[in-house]
Amino acid sequence: MTNKNLTKNSEIAISVKNVSKTFRIPHEKITSVKGAVTSLFKSVKKGEFFGIIGRNGSGKSTLLKILAGIYQADSIKYAKSGAEQFHGVKVNGMISPFLELGIGFNPELSGRDNVYLNATVLGMTKKQIDAKFDDIVKFSELERFIDQKLKNYSSGMQVRLAFSVSIHANRDILLMDEVLAVGDTNFQSKCLEEFNKYREMGRTVIIVTHDISVVERYCSRAMLLRNGKIVKFGKADEVANEYLLNNMIDEEKRTLEILNNKKEEQDRDISKKNKIAEVKKISFMDIKESIKSTFKGGEIIKISVVYNIFREINNPIYGITILNDRKDRVFVTNTERKNILTGAVKEGTVEVIFSIKNYLAKGRYTVSPAIANDGGKIMYDWKDDFGSFVIFSREITSGIVNFNHEIIIK
Repeated sequence: MTNKNLTKNSEIAISVKNVSKTFRIPHEKITSVKGAVTSLFKSVKKGEFFGIIGRNGSGKSTLLKILAGIYQADSIKYAKSGAEQFHGVKVNGMISPFLELGIGFNPELSGRDNVYLNATVLGMTKKQIDAKFDDIVKFSELERFIDQKLKNYSSGMQVRLAFSVSIHANRDILLMDEVLAVGDTNFQSKCLEEFNKYREMGRTVIIVTHDISVVERYCSRAMLLRNGKIVKFGKADEVANEYLLNNMIDEEKRTLEILNNKKEEQDRDISKKNKIAEVKKISFMDIKESIKSTFKGGEIIKISVVYNIFREINNPIYGITILNDRKDRVFVTNTERKNILTGAVKEGTVEVIFSIKNYLAKGRYTVSPAIANDGGKIMYDWKDDFGSFVIFSREITSGIVNFNHEIIIK
């Protein structure tokens, strides 16, 4: 892969042309090839906040590792009209990557030693690290733990330390891979505040995320990847909407599978013969009880959960948990919380419909249904992410909810 610097007066921070990456996967003596990124051809401008979105396995993280120089793209040369064309990544400035946990860190070393290790990997001198060490530790809020071994840190603590080193490296280009996926809410807010500072300083930030509200709020442009290929490239809000439309198509396919009884059932480590009850099926409906998987703001969402009862039980608790793409619990309800006595339930099938007025922000949501007893102490069955639906809107939204509201200026 060619990886050259652009001229310093260039308006382009990173140029990516004709880059592809494949992985050979050995399996049962047969080697297969998986294409992670295929023939990308795009550039990111100086001072731009650029978003990369897509479902898991779409090639987002692979692309970021190519940009960071961790992966080398396949060495293929393209020619047009007899002239060899540029192939690879060109960079204008120094890069600070914040990628997956563990890269550039040693779990056997202390947090203090890892600051020096990671900052050195990012190109900082010891003198520069000494000068910024206190600021790095203060931002990470790990003063009390800085001399403990990294292997004793939680994943959230590791994220805080790694992010703090990355931003204090003071590089021209910041690569962020799901920086908000781990860590507490307060630290996530600090990260977003830091993004604002980077914008004011004219730095370039390329961020991979599932959170389309972050893309819409901070990015001027974005691209959507699917199976290693660019599906959409352009304005951030347009790309975010395309991402939702893609999710809508996927959810419609899943709904058809549910209707045809093709959905695989999960068994939460309980054998069938010993089960008292189980979650069998989930579907999503509008107010007229028509099956659908995409809803708009203000609509009634009816979540139908079918339970199998294998022996008579008294006052079972039926409940659901709704999570967003970041796995935040946005809503939890059950019959016990609503003071509903379900009575003695005999062997057979029970359908429970949870009717909710939609005030969720746009995005993809999963539902985990459960059936329990004795205040939740006895769990008969719980199915993680058993079904999913999409909230679609052409408005720019952020946060978890999107209340029907108006603004009055007097």
